[in-house]
Amino acid sequence: MARIKAAVCHAFGEPLVIEEVTLRAPLAGEVEVRLGAVAICHSDIHYADGAWGGSLPAVYGHEAAGEVTAVGAGVRGFAPGDRVVVTLIRACGGCGSCASGQPVMCETGYDGDHGPLSTLSGGKLHQAMACGAFAEAVVVDQSQVVRIAPDIPVEAASLLACGVITGVGAVVNAAGLRPGQDAVVIGAGGVGLNAIQGARIAGARRIVAVDISEDKLAVAREFGATDGVLATAEQPWREVQRLIGRGADAVFVTVGAIPAFDTAPLYLARGGRVLMVGMPHSGAMSSYEPVVVAALGQGLIGSKMGDAVIRRDIPWMVDLYRQGRLKLDELVSGRWSLDEINEAIADTKAGGARRNVVVF
Repeated sequence: MARIKAAVCHAFGEPLVIEEVTLRAPLAGEVEVRLGAVAICHSDIHYADGAWGGSLPAVYGHEAAGEVTAVGAGVRGFAPGDRVVVTLIRACGGCGSCASGQPVMCETGYDGDHGPLSTLSGGKLHQAMACGAFAEAVVVDQSQVVRIAPDIPVEAASLLACGVITGVGAVVNAAGLRPGQDAVVIGAGGVGLNAIQGARIAGARRIVAVDISEDKLAVAREFGATDGVLATAEQPWREVQRLIGRGADAVFVTVGAIPAFDTAPLYLARGGRVLMVGMPHSGAMSSYEPVVVAALGQGLIGSKMGDAVIRRDIPWMVDLYRQGRLKLDELVSGRWSLDEINEAIADTKAGGARRNVVVF
């Protein structure tokens, strides 16, 4: 049993507590990774605030990269010293979803209460999202890990674990956006910027960013948006239709705000689709006019983690990064120590950060 430092949530809505915890050695099929960086995702913040419930005490964090330090029995393709990205996508490989090429929808549950973490006294410590990466090290299933070249900066690599594959994947995998089609991205935060990058890479004709902040719209143009529209306008979808000349083929809702979900279908062209990427709080309800959706042949589609297949998609995105076609370094808006994680979370909540990264 190793002792490591972790940021522990003891009560929803309260600051995380930096303390020593116990991390057991990897079992069969598991990999131990000493982390170099973990990014702060809004999902971690929502969990820690109690938006989706869950078991406490818990260690959140799921967007990480580091170096393999040990492997369990039967692990293939990984060895100590390998640089890796660590994701929350834990796939059994044998259920119907995994067999159908949809590992993000794996049907085999995971009980984080009985994972590799425990308190120093041997008590329960929940490994949230099968990762628990707000810590110096993790032990995860080998299906959650992708090997990368050692020259990729660890902060950039960590972003590939969630925000990048979620945004780019929503465009390329879930929507299947084709060259010449038009896209609207509602929300120009961390995931939204990656959806914009995905639309650019996919060859979209027009990419319209919609946000409440002029500053974020300016940043969106740096990542590939052709136009920006303020969501605070009386009917922003009318301005989008004017810019495009019609409705959009795909609208990506990358924020958890219910008004964004309510209005998203209004941006669509005939036959267009809304891709629901953002995660509202449990119990939050949206509404739309189904007769319009039916009459115009439109669709509402959920997209989890960009429908990613990590050992296919992450190496592809690394190659795009090396070519200069995928921005990663520019997504990092702040670097923090583990002891500063509550300040980093507060800065993320303030809304200006693209991605804050805890660096070990």
